[in-house]
Amino acid sequence: MAAAGAEAAAEEEKQLPEGDPESGGDSDDEGDSDSSGDGEDEEKENEAEIQRLEEQLSINAFDYNCHLDLIKLLRQEGELVKLRRARQKMSELFPLTEEIWLDWLKDEIKMASEISEREKVYELFERAVKDYICPEIWLEYAQYSIGGIGQEGGIEKVRSIFERALTAVGLHVTKGTALWEAYREFENAILETAQPAPGSIPSPEQQQVLCSQLEKIHTLFRRQLGIPLLDMEASYAEYEEWSEEPIPETTIKNYKKALQQLEKCKPYEEALLGAETPKLAEYQAYIDFEMKAGDPARIQLIYERALAENCLVPDLWARYNQYLDRQLKVKELVLSAHDRAVRNCPWTVGLWIRYLLAMERHRVEHSIISEMFEKALNAGFIQATDYVEIWQAYLDYLRRRVDFTQDSSKELEELRSAFARAVEYLKQEVEERFSESGDPSCTIMQNWARVEARLCNNMQKARELWDNIMTKGNAKYANMWLEYYNLERAHGDTQHCRKALHRAVQCTSDYPEHVCEVLLTLERIEGTWALAGVG
Repeated sequence: MAAAGAEAAAEEEKQLPEGDPESGGDSDDEGDSDSSGDGEDEEKENEAEIQRLEEQLSINAFDYNCHLDLIKLLRQEGELVKLRRARQKMSELFPLTEEIWLDWLKDEIKMASEISEREKVYELFERAVKDYICPEIWLEYAQYSIGGIGQEGGIEKVRSIFERALTAVGLHVTKGTALWEAYREFENAILETAQPAPGSIPSPEQQQVLCSQLEKIHTLFRRQLGIPLLDMEASYAEYEEWSEEPIPETTIKNYKKALQQLEKCKPYEEALLGAETPKLAEYQAYIDFEMKAGDPARIQLIYERALAENCLVPDLWARYNQYLDRQLKVKELVLSAHDRAVRNCPWTVGLWIRYLLAMERHRVEHSIISEMFEKALNAGFIQATDYVEIWQAYLDYLRRRVDFTQDSSKELEELRSAFARAVEYLKQEVEERFSESGDPSCTIMQNWARVEARLCNNMQKARELWDNIMTKGNAKYANMWLEYYNLERAHGDTQHCRKALHRAVQCTSDYPEHVCEVLLTLERIEGTWALAGVG
């Protein structure tokens, strides 16, 4: 059985003596003293390099290659405690590739002998399968779980993992077959143990168990044969040989339909096979094909395959998340994809904004949304305007939480506090880093003023904010004065409208004549005899 073989191989690897030549251990060749000296020098060099890498990460924790180099060296030196810590830190900051996870998992599997240690390995597998689509990890997970079938509920646990694996990657045209075969091998092994002793007659209970187990294997064959997978003809032939009954017409019909689907998929799979990594164009063509076919599970799968090789392409994440947001709308699925998007491309503000919107749409707790916003602020955006965008998205969310029919509320105070913090943040944090606030027109303060005027009926605060806006180099622009004037016109009074326009006439340097026209229009409607003939 393949699963048992994997366990045996793991056990052999675990017991490999340190001095074994294959493991790079010591030998009895002449010149041991020289090699010993060289080994000590190399060890010291590695220790110094490990220290340097750790210091580098303390300065910049987001140095991906530095994490990789440190893990490689610690694994080489056998520094288990430090190696675990290094892997843990990296996994907290970045999604890990299938290869990195497999190395980590195999190291932990070698040392897990107690039940409590096995549980920790299971937890590690659960984390591993969440980063990207991982056929090999799912297969390793299922095979590892077979080693625990002696524990209570062990068999059901194996089946549960296999079923989850099939949901995740069972449709994978090129790699799905291995999982289906491993699952069937496991069920066949269970069937063997359920067989009565040679020459004995099974009891009714034993016969029922046998029939139930046979039906499980039949069902697996039939499920697999309805899916377009490479080498499915061999699976069909295997089913014909294994089954003592004729294959049902429904299964044959589904099999033929799957074969037709496979023929349509093959050109895209062949294009991927012949293309160089990261194969973005080929994946995009495949995605377009599946989108036209319209099967949500297959669309999701091809997106996941594409992202596994193009995880640093923000537009691909954006398109995938948009599809999930609009079509599937499953909370766990949607939020998981958004979370992985910002972990892969933390510098892309649009992905963070869509994540916050998705969390709000799925009614995630306010404290969690606020926590995610704080993470976004620390993501290291590449331009000042990105910070303005993320702040505005968060402020919009906070505004939507407020019941403005009440004169005061906790939510309103939180909104006002956030507006004030946003203004200060752009002035202190962003301006210091980029030599600009990213918000020269003070759009955040303008929005704050609109909220105060229109929703809180607080024109006094709105005027204070506009006075502040004008002191930041905006008083020379006619459009800024007219924006303020329009707010006064809608929510203030004629006196303040007139005052704003008179100040505008004095300060505006780009289009003073336009301001004068607006003032003249105001006076034609609101002017009194006392102003007639003035000027």
